[in-house]
Amino acid sequence: MDTKKLRQKVLDLAIHGKLVNQDPNDEPASILLDRIRAEKVRLVKEGKIKKSDLIEKPISEEEIPFEVPEGWEWCKLSKISLDSADGPFGSNLKKEHYTNRKEVRIIQLSNIGESGWKDSNVKYTTFDYLPNIARSEAFAGDIIIAKMMPAGRAIICPNEDKKYVLSSDAVRFNFPSYLDNKYLYYAINSAVFKTQVYGEVQGVTRVRTSLNKLRTYFIPLPPLAEQRRIVKAVDELFEQIDIIERSEKELEEAANKTRDKLLNLAIQGHLVPQDPNEEPASVLLERIRAEKARLVKEGKLKKKDLEEKPISPDEIPFDIPEGWVWTCMKECNYFMSSQEDPTKKPEKQYELYSVPTFETGMPEFVKGKEISSSKVIVQKNDVLLCKINPHLNRSWVVSHYNEELPCIASSEWIVFRNHYISPKYLRYCFISPYFKNLMMSNVSGVGGSLMRAQPVSVAKYLFPLPPLSEQRRIVTKLEELLQEIDKLKA
Repeated sequence: MDTKKLRQKVLDLAIHGKLVNQDPNDEPASILLDRIRAEKVRLVKEGKIKKSDLIEKPISEEEIPFEVPEGWEWCKLSKISLDSADGPFGSNLKKEHYTNRKEVRIIQLSNIGESGWKDSNVKYTTFDYLPNIARSEAFAGDIIIAKMMPAGRAIICPNEDKKYVLSSDAVRFNFPSYLDNKYLYYAINSAVFKTQVYGEVQGVTRVRTSLNKLRTYFIPLPPLAEQRRIVKAVDELFEQIDIIERSEKELEEAANKTRDKLLNLAIQGHLVPQDPNEEPASVLLERIRAEKARLVKEGKLKKKDLEEKPISPDEIPFDIPEGWVWTCMKECNYFMSSQEDPTKKPEKQYELYSVPTFETGMPEFVKGKEISSSKVIVQKNDVLLCKINPHLNRSWVVSHYNEELPCIASSEWIVFRNHYISPKYLRYCFISPYFKNLMMSNVSGVGGSLMRAQPVSVAKYLFPLPPLSEQRRIVTKLEELLQEIDKLKA
């Protein structure tokens, strides 16, 4: 599995405002910027920074790579940092200035790791020499950025040694305490920042950047409360990815957790951007209701299938984007029960959709004489939902239908049919942790394999319905990401 790509996807979701929900009650980032400017004005008066540090060239509309949520701001590093510096020239920190004593730890390129601080290639200079390069002193919590190999990679300065100083190939940024430095660390390591760095790097074999350039690059800044929520969410996802990288034994569990998180992000509207020009899901729902009304008139559905129970605000489990709607399985399902008694055609062959078939992925063909009871006939794009343990909430999309070789579903499945909803999106919704928790909370039976969900209860379950075009984008993105996870098993 390409865990680097997966980490970047997590960071990409984070800085787009798609990893956690926004809270309109959060203090907006513009207030943070006002506070930073006021503090910088004070530092100018105290002579600690220059007046020129207050001068900011605004970010043009053409420079902004994407829209951020309300309450966020695009900011250059120079605007949100109180101080920055690079390492001393090589001539100012030579080998004769090193010491074997644990005094001032030198931060080198080899310490700026891909996933944070790397405690390797340990080198120190003396406390006595530090005043000569005081401008390059780094402090715990500073963001340290590499000028090269690779340019733009960032870490947070640790708090393990008494003092730190930069080497010539590193820079530091000191941000105010009312910004979350771990969010800043994640944002600087994201693709949007790297794109800016590599758009202006110098050199061929050893590309490098500079402090002056890094100061002009920008990141999206959320409200402080949301910064903390993002950090928590990224930490949780990265922890799962860390497990993938370090333990073959825990590989399957970590992949499943990552998959579940992606599925939940998808059905909450955080996996792909919304398009305000798309036909909203409410129109889609009206079309579905009209189709069901037609089927009732034709006698293919019962009038009670049109009955709808309004969804109260208390029932809604989480917020969804504008243009989405909450609906229930019954309201969207117009499956017409069609059964066949295979025993009346003992030599006729059928393709059987059973749980073992689902597990192996191998087609299962049976003759009528081998089947003991009537079975449901399913069509292409029907979505099957398993209702019994240990396969509860497993789901399958029927991929084909042949009148000469009818597809029949075993009794483990609930059948869902709707030509106006992406069957793959619906399947992803069914296999999400959200939907599994719904089913597990409404099972009947003693326990273990005897536990099962009742179709009458499942029909009432709520699920989030996006516009059709967004459903398709979600499916495409999920398939791409889940394919990366599946490579772990290869």
